[in-house]
Amino acid sequence: MLLVAYPFVVYIGLQYLPPRWLSIALLALISLRLFLSKPLLAKMPWLPVAFALGAMVLLMSAFANNELGILLYPVAVNIAMMLAFAYSLINKPSIIETFARIKEPELSDKAVKYTENVTKVWCAFFALNAAVSLYSALCLSKQAWILYNGLISYILVALLFAIEWLVRQKVKHS
Repeated sequence: MLLVAYPFVVYIGLQYLPPRWLSIALLALISLRLFLSKPLLAKMPWLPVAFALGAMVLLMSAFANNELGILLYPVAVNIAMMLAFAYSLINKPSIIETFARIKEPELSDKAVKYTENVTKVWCAFFALNAAVSLYSALCLSKQAWILYNGLISYILVALLFAIEWLVRQKVKHS
């Protein structure tokens, strides 16, 4: 919920707190989330990398007392996700294959290739989403930033999930 609420917390927080204190508060909340995610760390070893990138931009905001790092947090998360998915393509199994094996432990070679392709699509998505998030942080109003990072990007994630599910159904039955 914290990740979904992040843009709204930022928008409201910047109206009442200096960027330094909002950055520290967000860093504390994100640290708490990481601490509570300990059981997931074995399954998602890239999670600390995502945290570290996010923490760096928040610390940048805290030290500079500037809101830019706060606005760049979604960029850092998307880059971390892209790197994690890309890393899994090099050091198999891919993240999508790992998820697929939870439901179907025995995957055919065709299914493994499909999961690798889906992982590549997610890499491209995260790269594009990071670019748009960066543009929104640097060039657009805070209202446009929250619209993209708090709504549109989540709609795009849901849309990609839905499209992939439809494609997977077709691939399974062909």
